[in-house]
Amino acid sequence: MKPIASGFWRRTPAYTPSEVSVHFSGSVSASLPKAENQITATAKQPQAENTSPDRGASNPPKKDETEKSTDSSTRSSDSSNHNNNSIGDAAQERFHAVVTESNVDLVQLQRLSWKGIPGQYRSTAWQLLLGYLPLNKRRREPTLQRKRKEYDDMVRQTFGRGEGSLDRALWHQIRIDVPRTTSGSAIFRSERVQRSLERILYCWAARHPASGYVQGINDLLTPFVSVFLEPHLEEHTESAAEALNDDVAAAAEADSFWCLTRLLDGIQDNYTHAQPGVLRQIVKMKELVARIDAPLAQHLEAEGVEFMQFAFRWINCLLLREVSLSNTVRMWDTCLAEPDGFSSFHTYLCAAFLLRWSRSLLTMDFQQIIVFLQRPPTDAWRAEDVELLLSEAYMYKCLYHGSPSHYATTTARP
Repeated sequence: MKPIASGFWRRTPAYTPSEVSVHFSGSVSASLPKAENQITATAKQPQAENTSPDRGASNPPKKDETEKSTDSSTRSSDSSNHNNNSIGDAAQERFHAVVTESNVDLVQLQRLSWKGIPGQYRSTAWQLLLGYLPLNKRRREPTLQRKRKEYDDMVRQTFGRGEGSLDRALWHQIRIDVPRTTSGSAIFRSERVQRSLERILYCWAARHPASGYVQGINDLLTPFVSVFLEPHLEEHTESAAEALNDDVAAAAEADSFWCLTRLLDGIQDNYTHAQPGVLRQIVKMKELVARIDAPLAQHLEAEGVEFMQFAFRWINCLLLREVSLSNTVRMWDTCLAEPDGFSSFHTYLCAAFLLRWSRSLLTMDFQQIIVFLQRPPTDAWRAEDVELLLSEAYMYKCLYHGSPSHYATTTARP
């Protein structure tokens, strides 16, 4: 059995233990911005002319319907370029001032990030928000070197003895899932990038036996890989990924591993046995929708539609299969700036996403609803649609989070 640790970011398909190298760093929990500051941030969200499908009459404002149901796997038209051209010069200057401080003001970074992060600062900002990079500027480079070496050593130890030393079932499942990873970016068709994803996922699962690898975690990795490679890609193509400098690619792989680890640390019960975290969020989402849009909730119940049938994937994969990669990256700017952004806030995000289609859903029967929600028409979504969705989610959070009658203990099925 040939060794598979080597050259993991090298262009040669063969793996040799002596050639392995990759990197990353982190810890620290982001503290939450005050509500009033977040409300101000939300109020300043750009809300250009809305072209999104409408919500029900009980949920103003109404929207013009522009629905075209296409499979989310066909989103290859997404350029996956995450540079926020809509962010003004003043905002970019504020970001520059914050991220280049000798000691970053985390609260200020969260406030700025909520409204979207300029592309040139996103990689650093995400790593700071996740607690992977220290807030102290002088400590960052030593931390990166240490964490990247730690990952490099982990890969050597895990893969250095060849495939025969791996957990066969786990490795087989990851090798099946990685080529199926849907992101809309051509770089993920690169064999080089796919080998990187496989190593990250296997190492993460090996370090977290309580949960292990669960289908859907492969999707959560794609925003990190894309964002960390973005500054080094002239274009988002398979050939551009193959041509990346080895050190750059190795650093991106290691950084992606550690950032994925930080992300999953906050939502680990989504992926432990029976996935209780996902089930709790589905129940909360169902209660929330019933309070905001009773006619829609009643219609879904009358048609026999269970939230589990569509919301499980929304929560398990953090809407990555419903929204293009570039729009997902923008949503993650906000989720990373929110406390419990991928658990509590994500519940409101999923509720707002469902309510976006309320008027259309009210005209559908069971089969039509299921097909529609499994392939929501978001291919034409622009930045304005995402901004509006985030603003609505935050509005619902302000209105209902902590409400005495909200999120009460319930025996209702998801």
